[in-house]
Amino acid sequence: MDMRRAQSSIDGWWTESIVPHLCEYVRIPNKSPMFDAGWEAHGHMDRAAELLAGWCRRQPLTGMSVEIVRLPGRTPVLLCEVPGTAPGTVLLYGHMDKQPEFTGWSEGLSPWEPVIRDGRLYGRGGADDGYAVFASLAAIRALQEQDLPHARCVVLIEGCEESGSADLPHYVEALSDRIGSPDLVVCLDAECGNYEQLWCTTSLRGAVLGTLSVEVLTEGVHSGAGTGVAPSPFRILRSLLSRIESEVNGDLMLDALYCPIPKRRMEQAAAAAEVLGETVYRKMPFLPGVEPLSDSPYELLLNNTWRPSLTVTGADGLPAVRDAGNTLLPQLALKLSIRLAPKADPGAAAKAVKDALESDPPYGARVRFDLSMASAGWNAPQLEPWLTESMQRASQAAFGRDVMYLGTGGGIPFIGMLAERYPGVQFLVTGVLGPSSNAHGPNEFLHIAYARRLTLCVASVLADHAGAARRREAA
Repeated sequence: MDMRRAQSSIDGWWTESIVPHLCEYVRIPNKSPMFDAGWEAHGHMDRAAELLAGWCRRQPLTGMSVEIVRLPGRTPVLLCEVPGTAPGTVLLYGHMDKQPEFTGWSEGLSPWEPVIRDGRLYGRGGADDGYAVFASLAAIRALQEQDLPHARCVVLIEGCEESGSADLPHYVEALSDRIGSPDLVVCLDAECGNYEQLWCTTSLRGAVLGTLSVEVLTEGVHSGAGTGVAPSPFRILRSLLSRIESEVNGDLMLDALYCPIPKRRMEQAAAAAEVLGETVYRKMPFLPGVEPLSDSPYELLLNNTWRPSLTVTGADGLPAVRDAGNTLLPQLALKLSIRLAPKADPGAAAKAVKDALESDPPYGARVRFDLSMASAGWNAPQLEPWLTESMQRASQAAFGRDVMYLGTGGGIPFIGMLAERYPGVQFLVTGVLGPSSNAHGPNEFLHIAYARRLTLCVASVLADHAGAARRREAA
């Protein structure tokens, strides 16, 4: 591949076509079903799918078919099939559903109105992960523009990833003949440690999500009359959380949430820590004087990628401070998000959490943990030499720096599903979620220059994949 020519073409496509369409995509509030129960009636997901499909159909890719596939009652998927001129099948994955608005957006920024500032496209969903279909087809187009061979490419964009990909297994089964048996999966929904080189994701954490509720009274009572007589549901919640998390250092207490950390992953984390240094924690929007959990970038990286953690993401029953009277509350509920070690069993983890929280409730309170999701993590298989060499060449060509390897603190259910369904498949899991990009939170942005270079890296890997496949066939 002529890398300079390819980068010039990709940069032009991003400027002239991709960025304007991404701006239109940001304007669509197509929240994932977990956050919009009326998604089907509202029609936003269909609008997003039609916008993306319309752009795809206008791309000059030889023989490409584009279809929005809909199963009854399930979010749609966008499926693009590009015939190959080399052996094998590459599956390129992304998603079009979005997280909710969240609060705290800076002045002049908002979730549903795109703003380009200092080379960054602000708005919900551009980086996570609306850009994926654009980058995927642009990478394939770069190969065809230079008459370079590539394998058959299937681009699959789902509409339920932010809800745990609950609809996706049904589509994978329904479309199994059309997907075929990929030997390479390219996923563009992951993170990058910085915006200066290619980052390959080596692991993903699993998740247990659920609601912990405590009920002690049928109705609230005057705190002067009730305290000292009836137990506080807040204190009970606090004590229950201490069963699964240390309030001193944040360590989780249940063995089922952990797994051994492979030596290779510790070595890769050490190398990443050497490159990233203090940016591992300085990228966080800490208030003045607030410190990270450790001053060791290496330990923080392992905390974030291979150790479990707990976050309380929501609450019911607590009035806003301005509305709070002198009342002993009758009941409270907390939404818990527990990240699991990559190789922990999600079923065993969910059971351990439920047993710990519900057993022997204090004061006989009515305690319940309602599980909403338990998903497995993932640890990447051994990379084949051609892919290791290809990513290194791509990173050097696009950025002038080595490729780096690191786990990701979040999860992508689709990856584990594919690894189980297609044993031996190779993975390039990467993305644009770098420092301060803040997916799911306020001020989410897409680093446009990085996304353009990442597109070039994908094109380069697709070219090398075709070469490796032809060599295997010849042998």
